[in-house]
Amino acid sequence: MEAKDGSMGFDFEGKFTKIVPHKSIHFDLGDGRVVSVDFVDTANGVQVRESFEADDVYSAEQQKNGWQNILNNFKKHVESKGN
Repeated sequence: MEAKDGSMGFDFEGKFTKIVPHKSIHFDLGDGRVVSVDFVDTANGVQVRESFEADDVYSAEQQKNGWQNILNNFKKHVESKGN
């Protein structure tokens, strides 16, 4: 993965460990950390909840911002497809 401006980047790999259609996706990253993404129906639509194990390389704030940027891009993609 690379920033659009080329300012930073990193390799990203993992293995899906559990997929429940329309409910959740779980995967292990290449370094053994675990990520889960849950899709929760609400009165205002679907809320995406993501949890991840932080690494020791980047600050927790950098990692949180990185994952949030991924979610923001996912939101843009989904909303561009319409209903």
